[in-house]
Amino acid sequence: MSTIKTPRPIRGTQDIFGAEAEAFAFVTATFERLRKLYRFRRAEMPVFEKTEVFSRSLGETTDVVSKEMYSFEDRGGESLTLRPEFTAGIARAFLTDGWKQYAPVKIAAHGPVFRYERPQKGRYRQFHQIDAEVIGAAEPQADVELLVMADHLLQELGIADGVTLQLNTLGDGQSREAWRAALIDYFRAHKDALSEDSQDRLERNPLRILDSKDPRDKPFTADAPTIDEFLSAEAEDFFAQVTSGLDAAGVAWERNPALVRGLDYYRHTAFEFVTDRLGAQGTVLAGGRYDGLMESLGGPATPAVGWAAGIERLAMLVEGLQEPVADVLVVVEDDTVLADGMGTTAALRRAGFATELLASGSPRKRFDKAVKQGGKAILALTAGEDGGTRHRLRLDGGDEAAITAALEGYSWN
Repeated sequence: MSTIKTPRPIRGTQDIFGAEAEAFAFVTATFERLRKLYRFRRAEMPVFEKTEVFSRSLGETTDVVSKEMYSFEDRGGESLTLRPEFTAGIARAFLTDGWKQYAPVKIAAHGPVFRYERPQKGRYRQFHQIDAEVIGAAEPQADVELLVMADHLLQELGIADGVTLQLNTLGDGQSREAWRAALIDYFRAHKDALSEDSQDRLERNPLRILDSKDPRDKPFTADAPTIDEFLSAEAEDFFAQVTSGLDAAGVAWERNPALVRGLDYYRHTAFEFVTDRLGAQGTVLAGGRYDGLMESLGGPATPAVGWAAGIERLAMLVEGLQEPVADVLVVVEDDTVLADGMGTTAALRRAGFATELLASGSPRKRFDKAVKQGGKAILALTAGEDGGTRHRLRLDGGDEAAITAALEGYSWN
């Protein structure tokens, strides 16, 4: 017996296989189909960036930067970080790769992201996101298009029932700053009764107190000043155009005045699609407008809005997907016609049929094995008395004419 110990997977990672992998692929394929309908351009981004890309865009004091990033020094002594999200890298590429010439540009990406946090349902240390961004568009129509696209995606995935779009406005810069100052004054009066996290956030990030889950904060957040008290006329009009656009597109939404984004560069629209089907971690897609992000990376002021969604969470909501059934199972019942079986299988695959070749194990049991697998059609090959190949076709939903046409011109020996 071997004494070599098999390495275990790293905590917070997962191996995706079988029906789960089919659901995962269904999410990405649906996203790819819709991003083409909405004319979003595909982008492939590096899986790691200079650490400053994320520390400057996400904020040094955020939990992601201070607690959750996978950062390391390379051999040249430069600090690099595995991406914890897509937006910062896309913003960096917009500034460094000349994408400004395409503005306004609609960008879509998907792939793995990394955060060192406690693994929980639908959340892993390596997980996967789909991401959609519109960069260079200041009009509320860009927000509407992204929200309609997100709603459309959930509809196409068959998971829209039980998912609610929650929407809020953070106002323009002037509105947000006035609201922020009022929140600081309000929460200062209750500082000693707030949770430790909220006391820490009070001066530097008071908006984050509003979405605190700590029960000690709830009595105070309920009566806190709201953004509506400070909205400028321009900010009110922007939000009204977003909501009227959603109404015109038939997208249901509800106002959530506690929905916030803590970083200063967020403006106007903030949104989340939430469900109660995943327990406490109910957000399946979230985003907002981040008109000040480019400046934090050293670029010019550039309006932008985007969203991201965890593929694993979306896949968990997808129901009824199984591994696909083969269109044709080619069964070699006599090893002397194995070459014909391989040729037939190749011909069917070239014609677009999902085909499996069964040519191992006992020849007498291969046909029964094919029946148990449940293909739409079984094509059995055996040796004929004249030295050629005999074949018989059994159908269970397969298209005999199409299969025959695919094999036209292919002759069995």
